[in-house]
Amino acid sequence: MTIDDNQSSTSLKPYVWISIGAAVATILLKGLAWWLTDSVGLLSDALESFVNLAGALMALWMLSLAERPADDNHPYGHGKAEYFSSAFEGFLIFLAAISIGYTAIERLLAPKALEAVGVGLLVSLLASLINLAVAMLLIKAGREHRSITLEANAHHLMTDVWTSGGVILAVGLVALSGWHWLDPAIALLVAANIIWAGWHLMRRSASGLMDIALPAEQIGQITRILEQHAEDGITYHALRTRQAGRRSFASFHLLVPGNWSVQRAHDRAEQIEHALRLAIPGMHITSHIEPLDDPCSMDDQALDRE
Repeated sequence: MTIDDNQSSTSLKPYVWISIGAAVATILLKGLAWWLTDSVGLLSDALESFVNLAGALMALWMLSLAERPADDNHPYGHGKAEYFSSAFEGFLIFLAAISIGYTAIERLLAPKALEAVGVGLLVSLLASLINLAVAMLLIKAGREHRSITLEANAHHLMTDVWTSGGVILAVGLVALSGWHWLDPAIALLVAANIIWAGWHLMRRSASGLMDIALPAEQIGQITRILEQHAEDGITYHALRTRQAGRRSFASFHLLVPGNWSVQRAHDRAEQIEHALRLAIPGMHITSHIEPLDDPCSMDDQALDRE
C-alpha cells in the first residue's frame, strides 16, 4: 500500500528572490566600504557576497526544478535537485576562500594603511544588518518547509554576518592601534571560516544524494507509533527511511495475525499511516502487510531478498 501526503503547493522561490536582492545590496555596500577604506578584510567580505549571489541564483534554478511535479521518468519527484544547489554553493565558498587567502597573503607581506575607516565601517555594518534579517527569515522558512536549499542559504548568510562582525572589529582595531598587519590576518581567518562553512554544505549535500536516513528524532517518532500496536499482536520490520530535499520517505513491513481479514489489516495500516503523517507532515509512506505466523514473512527484512 502506498500513501502519499501531497507536499504543500507553496513555492519557495519568493524567499530566494529576497536572498538575491539582499546579495546585490550587500555587494554594492561592501564594495563601497572596501573602495573607501582599501581594507583587504572588507574586500574579503565583499567577495563572499558574490558567493551569496551565485548561490542564490543556483538555488532559484534548483528550486524551480525541485518544485516540478513527478513524471514518468521521475516518479518520486525532483526534490533531490535541492542538494545540487547547496553543493554548488559550498564549491563557490571554496573558490572565494582561495581568492581571499591569496589577497590577504599579498597584503600581509606588504601592509598598507587604511583610509576613511569610519564611513566604511558604517556602510559594512548596514550590509551586515541586511544579511542578518534575511538569514533569520530564511532559517524560519527552511525549517517550516524542510528545504535544505533555504537552510543552506540561511546558514551561509549567518556565517557572512559573523564574518562581517569580525572584519568590522578588526578594521576598527587597525584604525585605533595602527597594526596594519591585523587587517590581512583577519582576512585569512575569514577564509578559514568560510572554508569550514563550504565543507559543511558539501558534506550535507553528499549525504542527501546518497539517500541518508531521516534524522534520529523522526525515526524515533516512527518507531514509537509502530510499537503502540504491539499489544494487538502487530509488529514490523524492514523499516527504511530517506530524505530527498523537502520530501521524506518511509517504508516498512507490517506483520499482523494471520487470521485477520484483508479489510481489518488494511484498516489498521491506514490508521498507522495516518498517525505517521500527522507526526511527520508530507512524508511518503509505503507499507507492506504480511501474516505474522508465516515463516516467509521473515525472509525479506534485508534490502535484497535472498
